[in-house]
Amino acid sequence: MDLPPVGPGCVVGVGAICDLRPHPADAADTQSFSVGEFVVLDDGRRVLLHQDRGFTLGRRSAGDARPGADPVDEARESVTRSVLTVVLPDDEETAEEHPWSWLADLARSHGLGVVADDLRALPYEVVLTDDVTRWLARG
Repeated sequence: MDLPPVGPGCVVGVGAICDLRPHPADAADTQSFSVGEFVVLDDGRRVLLHQDRGFTLGRRSAGDARPGADPVDEARESVTRSVLTVVLPDDEETAEEHPWSWLADLARSHGLGVVADDLRALPYEVVLTDDVTRWLARG
């Protein structure tokens, strides 16, 4: 896959972004999310590497919250855990085998000089879009 270069930049971070997928009319009790991964460049730009994963959650209820816990914070944590489950390996024994080499290949296809070990050593963040944040607030 040959993609246009994104311009010079040093990769300083990596992460996942979670957004809402369109809500089908017949799925009133669920919400689907898309998940992609990106690298962060030293000038703050994010370069999306892929956006081919996702998950679906059932409707939240106030009864699911721990006593005294903020239901929005708990829902945010639940979505963040789901994002990490989607992008990281299922087997805890292979947790270090996140597809770093594949992500590095995708970054190089954008003209970025990075290898798997570089990505593995960088901070990893999960970003929820404004649409996801609004969905969480609606409860």
